[in-house]
Amino acid sequence: MNKMAEDSQRNFRSVYYEKVGFRGVEEKKSLEILLKDDRWDIEKLCTFCQRFPLPSMYRILVWKVLLGILPPHQETQPVVMVYRKEQFDDVHHALEVIRFIDESTPKSEVFLYMYQLESGRLSRSQKYTMEPQDELFLAIVGTMEEMVDDDVDCYWLIKNFVHHLDSKFRDSQQLLQKGFEHYLNLEDSRLVAHLKACSALEKLPYNLWFRKCFAGCLPPSSLQRVWDKLVSGSCKILLFVAIEILLTFKMKVMALNNSDSINEFLEKIPEDNTDPIINKAIDLWHKHCGIPAHSV
Repeated sequence: MNKMAEDSQRNFRSVYYEKVGFRGVEEKKSLEILLKDDRWDIEKLCTFCQRFPLPSMYRILVWKVLLGILPPHQETQPVVMVYRKEQFDDVHHALEVIRFIDESTPKSEVFLYMYQLESGRLSRSQKYTMEPQDELFLAIVGTMEEMVDDDVDCYWLIKNFVHHLDSKFRDSQQLLQKGFEHYLNLEDSRLVAHLKACSALEKLPYNLWFRKCFAGCLPPSSLQRVWDKLVSGSCKILLFVAIEILLTFKMKVMALNNSDSINEFLEKIPEDNTDPIINKAIDLWHKHCGIPAHSV
């Protein structure tokens, strides 16, 4: 079969799958081909995550590789995961020995104390002032717990995700805030004018959106597709999610006339409409930023 015929057949299959409700079948096959290699190509995996949503059956595994929890070499992954579990158990046991935790300690606190102990920041007293890094950690815990069933996987993903955010995107919040205003103005200048008139533009929940990555604002079932993009190296997706939230609830926001009421609403948006918001946000991201060109 010549190349033109192959392309035609591939395009036909894609249209057919989408019409009968199997959108993503071709993408899943592309990912499976990538994962068959003995050594996974990190750049291609990142490109896949930028272009498509990860199938749920592969998401945790791919995240663990992209976040450096597991190596890209398949044959060494089981051995490395054994070491990760041993380290988890050792740190957990150490906290029990020094009586920082027991069976009644909430899991979120257990994970935080483990994180603090490993980073050399564990306080001698359990009553202390929370640092911004700890607040971020707990916000991510609250969402990641609902995405991941296994405690060892969950802890390692939280710890490395927070480190990823801190090392890759620490200085991005101000740029994201400026980009948010720029792109929102392109999409709806009247909405921007209303926010400015209410003195709300500078007081929107940017920390929740861009620092905590919508943890606690959007349900995990929708948010995990946004975090696919973050894990694979793009933080700009966050500003387009924020923009799409405002566009979706434009009528509600336009009816509010002060920054406090606007913030209160945006921090707790209705959760029954978030999947379409994420779909539109990803489309908006691709519209303004393009799609990675190199193939997977």
